Order: sequence, then structure tokens, then C-alpha cells
Amino acid sequence: MSGPGDLVARLRAAGCVFAEDEARLLTEAAGDPVPEALVRRRVAGEPLEHLLGWAEFDGRRVGVAPGVFVPRRRTEALVHAAVAELGPGAVLVDLCCGCGAVGAAVARRVPVELHAADVDPAATACAAVNLRGLGTVHTGDLFGALPPRLRGRVTVLVANTPYVPAGAIAAMPPEARDHEPRIALDGGADGLDPARRVAAGAAAWLGPSGVLLIETGAAQAPVLAAVFTAHGLDARIGHDDDRDATWVLGRRPAHFCPP
Repeated sequence: MSGPGDLVARLRAAGCVFAEDEARLLTEAAGDPVPEALVRRRVAGEPLEHLLGWAEFDGRRVGVAPGVFVPRRRTEALVHAAVAELGPGAVLVDLCCGCGAVGAAVARRVPVELHAADVDPAATACAAVNLRGLGTVHTGDLFGALPPRLRGRVTVLVANTPYVPAGAIAAMPPEARDHEPRIALDGGADGLDPARRVAAGAAAWLGPSGVLLIETGAAQAPVLAAVFTAHGLDARIGHDDDRDATWVLGRRPAHFCPP
């Protein structure tokens, strides 16, 4: 077992930038001293959030199990972009929902009909807990997971699709590379393959003037905006300097007739 001083030193030596904060959180979660097995897991690179069982997102704790993608602070920008497009009773779909952090944060601000979906059953198991009383969770591949009655009714479709280029995954921090599911990271050759699939199918699910929001990298955004335009959406790029977040918004024209 590790006492406070020793724990901070070991975390710092392992490369943990916020060693003092991590030591405090581990001590609060597991007691003082922190069990050696837990310390070894963190020193070996396992995400702190997986050890704690939660991640902080949008000012709240959301449950995150080992092997599930950890929501990043930059994705809070998607929450605010979605809320700006929603009113009470609107239909919100959170695709590639992971643990359900985005949908939960939006639904706490606006009373919406929320549907969240992910292809990973481990992720949707977390989402079902985090979204209890807020929305419905579906397991399946993108639009194939959604109930058909939502076609043409969605007000906002938000998707934090994987957007790391496949060739860049090896250079990611081991916390992500070794402990988060590759399916939640790998965006294909240029990082945009999953986003292209969402953009191709979105118009059929959006209602008139409905909005698609996808988080992406700053360098990828112009390419993704062109993809949105090619699928009949009016596209614009958004950026949040404080969170270093970039997204593309695509609005379905009111007159647009999806295939």
C-alpha cells in the first residue's frame, strides 16, 4: 500500500502530470493508504477514470467502466452546440454515444426525447446507467440501432465519431491506445470514415431544418464540411477555443427531400 507522499512520487515518476490531484482522488475512492494493486494499475497506464469508475464531464460525474471510451472535456462543446438548437420536446439522437455523457448533459439542460446508440455493448451498458430516467439506449451499428419511427423526426443528431487516423493510433498516449476500445478511436485512413457514414445517412433521419453535429479535428473539418454539403446539408464549422474543440454542423434544408 502507498501513503500520500509515496503515492504522489510514484504517480509523478510514471508521468502523471496532475499527480497530487490523482493521489487525492484515489485516496478518496479507495482509502488511505491506497491498495498497492490499484497503484500499480495506474502506474502501468490504466486510465484514472477506469480506476475511479467515473469521469468528470460538463460539471458532473458519469460512470465509466474499464474498456469504455473516456469522454473528453473538449466534447462538452458538442453539448452547448446541441442545446442551442433544441427546445422542449425536441428529438435528440446521440450516435456513438459511448457512456452517454453527451446525451445526459444535453438532457439535463433541455427536456428532450433522447435516444443514444453505440455498437459496443460495454459502452451501452454504461450509457443505460448514466441515462436512466433521461432517455433510451440502443445497441447497434449507427442508424441500424435506431427505431424506424425516428426517421424524419430528429431535431439534432450529435455524433462523436472516432476520428483518429488509423496510422496515428500507435502514437497516442498508452491510456487511450492500450485501454480504450480501438473501435472508439480508429477513424480509418484519414480519420473520417465513420463520420462519412453518419453524414451519408443523416438526412433521412433529420426533420426539416434538423441539425447534424460531429466533432472532428481542426485540419479535418473542411473535408468533413464538404462531405456534409455533398449529402445535401448546409454546413458550417464551429470551434471552441477554451476547450480546443472543433465540430461541423450540417442543417437539413427545409425543402430537402431525402432519398
